Amino acid sequence: MASKVIPWYKRKHVSQVKTDYAYHHTKHVVKQQTERKSSSKSVSKVQAQATEAMAEPAYTIPAFRQRETEDTEEYQRVTTHVGKGLAVIQQELHRIRMATKAQVDSLTIQKEVKDMMKKKVESEEIPKMPDFLVALRPHTVWEKTPVKLFCTVEGNPRPIVKWYKGEAPIDPLSAPGKYKIESKYGVHSLIISRCVVSDTAEYSAVATNQHGTATSKATVTVKRPGGAAESCQLGLVPHLTEIHPSKLEVALLDRFPVSFGVEGSSIKLKCTMVVVPDLPNVPPLAQWYRDDKLLKASTLAEMSVGGGAASLTLPHLAKDDEGLYTLRIFTKDGTTEHSAYLFVLDAVPSAAGAPGAPMSVKVYDVNSDYVLVAWKPPNTVNEAPITGYFVDRREVGTDNWVQCNDAPVKVCKYPVHGLRVGHSYHFRVRAVNNAGISRPSRKSDKVMAIDAAESERLQVIKIEGKYDIVIKNDELEGYVTIPGEPTDVHASEIFKSYVVLSWMPPSPRGRAPLWYVIEKCLAGTGAWQRINTAVKLNSPRYPVFDLQDGQKYQFRVYSVNLYGSSEASAPSEPIQKVDGDGVPSAPGQVVATRNTKSSVFVQWEPPKHLKHLVGYYIDGRVAGSKEWFPCNHKPFKHNRFVVHGLIPGETYTFRVQAVNIFGLSEESQESSPIAVEPALATPSAPYGITMLSCDGSSMALAWKSPKHCGGSKVNAYYIDKRDADTLVWKEVNLSAVTERICTVDNLTEGTFYEFKVQAGNLAGVGLASAPSAPMKCEAWTMEEPGPAYDLSFSEVRGHSLVILWKAPVYIGASAVTGYFVDMAKKGSSEFVTLNEEAVNHRYLQVTGLVEGESYVFKVRAINANGVGKASQLSEPVCAKALPGTKEIVAGVDEETGDVFLSFEACEISETSKFLWSKNYKAIGDCPRVSMTKKGRTSRLTFNNPDKDDLGRYSVVVTDTDGVSASHSLTEDALNTMLELSYAIRHPIVPLKHGLNYEILEKGHVRFWLQAVKLSPSVSYRFIVNDKEVTSGEGQKISHDVATGVIQMTVDLFTRANEGTYTVQIHDGKAKNQSSLVLVGDVFRAALKEAEFQRKEHIRKQGPHFSEYLYFTVTEDCTVMLACKVANVKKETAFHWYKEDDEVVPETPPNVMSGACALPLPMFSRKDQGVFKAVLSDDRGKDTSVFDISGQVFDDIINAIAHIAGASASDLVMQCTPEGIRLQCYMNYYTEEMKTVWKHKESKIASSEKMRIGGTAEMAWMQICDPSDKEKGHYAIEISDGVTTHTRTFDLSGQAYTDAYEEYLRLKAAAFAEKNRGRVVGGLPDVVTIMEQKSLSLTCTVWGEPTPEVTWFKNEQEVSSTEHTKVTFDGGKFASLVINKVTPEDSGKYSINVRNKYGGEFVEITVSVYRHGEPIPEPKLGQPRMATPAAAPKSPAPPAKTPTPTPSKAPTPAQSMKSPTPASTPGSTPVPKSPTPTPKSPTPTPKSPTPPRSVKSPTPPRFMKSPTPPRK
Repeated sequence: MASKVIPWYKRKHVSQVKTDYAYHHTKHVVKQQTERKSSSKSVSKVQAQATEAMAEPAYTIPAFRQRETEDTEEYQRVTTHVGKGLAVIQQELHRIRMATKAQVDSLTIQKEVKDMMKKKVESEEIPKMPDFLVALRPHTVWEKTPVKLFCTVEGNPRPIVKWYKGEAPIDPLSAPGKYKIESKYGVHSLIISRCVVSDTAEYSAVATNQHGTATSKATVTVKRPGGAAESCQLGLVPHLTEIHPSKLEVALLDRFPVSFGVEGSSIKLKCTMVVVPDLPNVPPLAQWYRDDKLLKASTLAEMSVGGGAASLTLPHLAKDDEGLYTLRIFTKDGTTEHSAYLFVLDAVPSAAGAPGAPMSVKVYDVNSDYVLVAWKPPNTVNEAPITGYFVDRREVGTDNWVQCNDAPVKVCKYPVHGLRVGHSYHFRVRAVNNAGISRPSRKSDKVMAIDAAESERLQVIKIEGKYDIVIKNDELEGYVTIPGEPTDVHASEIFKSYVVLSWMPPSPRGRAPLWYVIEKCLAGTGAWQRINTAVKLNSPRYPVFDLQDGQKYQFRVYSVNLYGSSEASAPSEPIQKVDGDGVPSAPGQVVATRNTKSSVFVQWEPPKHLKHLVGYYIDGRVAGSKEWFPCNHKPFKHNRFVVHGLIPGETYTFRVQAVNIFGLSEESQESSPIAVEPALATPSAPYGITMLSCDGSSMALAWKSPKHCGGSKVNAYYIDKRDADTLVWKEVNLSAVTERICTVDNLTEGTFYEFKVQAGNLAGVGLASAPSAPMKCEAWTMEEPGPAYDLSFSEVRGHSLVILWKAPVYIGASAVTGYFVDMAKKGSSEFVTLNEEAVNHRYLQVTGLVEGESYVFKVRAINANGVGKASQLSEPVCAKALPGTKEIVAGVDEETGDVFLSFEACEISETSKFLWSKNYKAIGDCPRVSMTKKGRTSRLTFNNPDKDDLGRYSVVVTDTDGVSASHSLTEDALNTMLELSYAIRHPIVPLKHGLNYEILEKGHVRFWLQAVKLSPSVSYRFIVNDKEVTSGEGQKISHDVATGVIQMTVDLFTRANEGTYTVQIHDGKAKNQSSLVLVGDVFRAALKEAEFQRKEHIRKQGPHFSEYLYFTVTEDCTVMLACKVANVKKETAFHWYKEDDEVVPETPPNVMSGACALPLPMFSRKDQGVFKAVLSDDRGKDTSVFDISGQVFDDIINAIAHIAGASASDLVMQCTPEGIRLQCYMNYYTEEMKTVWKHKESKIASSEKMRIGGTAEMAWMQICDPSDKEKGHYAIEISDGVTTHTRTFDLSGQAYTDAYEEYLRLKAAAFAEKNRGRVVGGLPDVVTIMEQKSLSLTCTVWGEPTPEVTWFKNEQEVSSTEHTKVTFDGGKFASLVINKVTPEDSGKYSINVRNKYGGEFVEITVSVYRHGEPIPEPKLGQPRMATPAAAPKSPAPPAKTPTPTPSKAPTPAQSMKSPTPASTPGSTPVPKSPTPTPKSPTPTPKSPTPPRSVKSPTPPRFMKSPTPPRK
């Protein structure tokens, strides 16, 4: 049986398991493989190498024969030597073959070179005029497709080929991307991209050398498909063969510059390009790189290419995105690329002074429950040093970030454990310093917690080339239960804050799930202690955090599964926490050199001790400033860096810090200061050569300055010329020309000439310009002027600019009288004349431009004979101001008073000059003005400004990108500045406040004024009534420089102080004075106030009122007269008086509290009067008077009404026998309050029908004998003078019906109560009498109708007999007379008076004693009462609720039942009252019945009141 051995580099990628074989088959193969493993190891290695070298996928090894052990060993030895020998022979044969091939190729190339050189020498020796071997051929193409014209030319010397469209030469620079001219190996071609109909023309190629000229012409016809829309023309293009993107021709146009972004924002890098052919379905192949690493399209990097542009959008910037970005586009000639740096600045910190966010968060050493997170530290320039980092994790699919470390970790690495196997995570990091915590870094890439060693435990066996069988090492171990012990326990990470332990998994491992147990001990002690008691470890990594400083530890590991634990591994070497290598040393010398006008090239020496260097941070600062700024925000790996974004012309110094995982090194030494200027180089080529005049033997030429001066002023131009028919250039000037105009003499009339110009500066002479168009030397004789020249622009802004030019050299037959200026948008041929009338000056301000649009201009001169030839077109100018552009400022010098114009340039170079002009004519050396320069600011100072200086002033800064500005000096502005100049040159001391006075506390008078500013050397004097006064007795004079106050204080102000006060001030050259007239009424008012203040001061020496009497109203509407006292002591007496009568409050006043108050409860008109508070002790007395009358009384009532009205309850209804009452409860009510009752919006006046009144707790309105007219809406309005509080009640509908019925019922009940039978008086409670005396019980009764009277003794009715006589005379007087009483007559007597409305039951106790016995103590009988509901004493509700709570009348006990005869003797029920009487708030007339009497036991009928509880 044979088997195929897969090479080792293919084994890892085979993971699929064929399921065809049964398990026992797999086991058999495994057994064979195990037996052969040791014997075939070396042979397999050789065979695998051979297989790999021959590029065969696999090699079949014949099956071994069964040999003895010695034969097998011999076979292995021989095979090994043979294999090695074969390999050596093959390598040697390959080397010889390659060397031989190289020699043959070299000889062939040498031969070809000799043949070519020989042919070249022979051909160079024979002069030959140009000849077209392959001529141009005509083409007909569709619109928007490219066309290529080509020809082959020979000649000696090699001809120069120029291309023409019609008669006009073709200049590729005039239309970038439109034309492309190539010349390679004698083949000349013209490519026209995206043809349009206007490209239809005759094209010619003109080949020229010194022996002649040859021309080849061809016609190009561009067609537009008829009847088809423009969008459909692409479909009519003939089918093209498939074009690969790398076969396109690509030329980059607008390129993305060095860019700056901020964390969290977005940015777009874009390059525009010309693609030939431009096929919409075949865009160029573009790749983006950051720091030479290829970027892939993602949510963080969006890429697009097509439509003539390639762009990269970074929608969520982070400092990870900082770096050098490169766009690489593949073309048919290779690649074209562009690079620029992107800087990403820190976002605003979460807390002031907090550090920037860390960056480049990466995850390493991924295991099933452990990863190692690493990052790069942020730059700290002006922030406090970083003290540590927090690491957060988030499980994919959730939004919750979990902090991994409790304490900040100080190094840029952190081991995270406790992850869940098979789950994916993101990580982020935050930096910490003493000011706060930074914003979080960008999250890491997704990482899954998996067992890294899982794939290493797999083997793949290929059977007969058809089947792949995947075997786990666990299966090769046989049936293993308890795993082996781990090996190689060591520390993979050692830092001060933690140690990471690592080990090799056990072998054999077993098939059961495996985990680990770790123990530690102090080195050499052997006292082992388990450290992961709460954590179940699944991976061979574990971070240890709790090790003590200075101690060495050893560790050992156990393998554990469900069957048990392995033996302990061998102990690790002693491990101790250390600080690590620490930060790198500081970088060496820093050198800064010039680069461009806004960047500087910085390089430095690396640190002596790199210590795993990560990169560098570069800081810069403006010379003279203390504030450093970061130049990069992500560690830069190299020791050279270009710092961008600097201010042109400014001076900077730089420093560098090295970075590793421990943080930032010390700063390097600072570089030498360097000004931001371009590096010195030769200037670029001039351009735009034009002829200004020609007289037949000479030409006047002009040209435009180089676009780049090379960092030094251009001080020389050199002109070369040649006959257009020759190729030999001749120098025109041996000495340099300094102006951009030159006259070339000694020319031949009628000959065509070409010219080229070179510019020179301190660095040397630059490249020559492109040859000018051929110019014919022919005398100008036209009467119109020649062209203006040297068009330039100034003051370019978003919507305007100023164009300037120079006068024509050739003026024609008459003098130039003016100019016309024409303008067109870039790329357009439609020019517009800007001025309707010719201007006679050589400048024009152009307005109405569109910001961001580009324009071209030309100028035509005019004289009396007409309009001359137009100037050469200007360069396109974009209507957009330079960043940071400032305007000219007109002002006056605060020190000298000079009038000036000042301009601060937004950029400047070392060679820049400020050129000032008036009305666009150079000022130069003029006695009227002087010019000074300081840094980037230039000042034009007027020596003696007047009307002659009015005009438009402009300034241009040379050697910049057009920095310029202008300012019109008007007459009004000049006059304003002259006034200010006079004030500065003839200064006065400016005053904030003139001389004034104020009365002080003790009656002193202070005269003062305040200047805007005073110097310490100020002098002044006070003059009163023309006499100077000085500090002395009675007055004090002083000043304060800080506040500018000058003052004089008069201690005793009397009538003698009336007069005029003046202060004269001298402060350097400035002076001023201020006066105050204090006479007449003004003086008398001041004197009165001074005397009052003096008395007040004396008063306050003893006890006094700091606040005189005033009133307040409390929430319960109690009026408080209050005052505040000061300077009191315990002995100080305080008394209250009203109308000179002392008032003694319940609570004595406490003067030591500083406040005293007199309460006036239930305030009303009775409280009017004059109140007085007197405060006195041995130091004096003070009095405060408060008159409560008039407006004060009204104010108090309004204050009470304000509180009472706010507390008022809603109106409630209460029925009475007299009518219907509406009640409003409030904190307090008095009739003095402005209270208005309204019915249907009409005011109600108190009358017999409508009664208005109130109590201290409520206001009410009684509707007497109500009828339907009184139905409707009722309201009460309580006014406090400002606010009106309104409460309403709707008395209509069912509410009125119910109320009216209740009123009738109560009225009937009251009538019954009034007319019932009752005892009016005459009966005692207790009678004590001696026997044999006569007893007469007589009383007066009343009732309507006349009541019935019944007497009882011991509840038995008494009948009239001789012994006991009962009488009832006139229906009014009832009596019971007992003749000669005996002890048997003792008992309880009672009288029952009753009619149809009710009655009354009265008891009398009679005691009879014998002669000689002591008089017995009277014993009151038990009063019996059968009473209807008692009338309340007052209609006022209880304190807490306004609703009177009805209570049931006590029911008489059984013993008190009436003894009236009935059917059953001795048991007579008590008669009920025929009219039950409900409880009513209406007062009823008091009965004269003594309190012993009781009412008839009639049970009352109660009615609940509708009144709600009072709030």
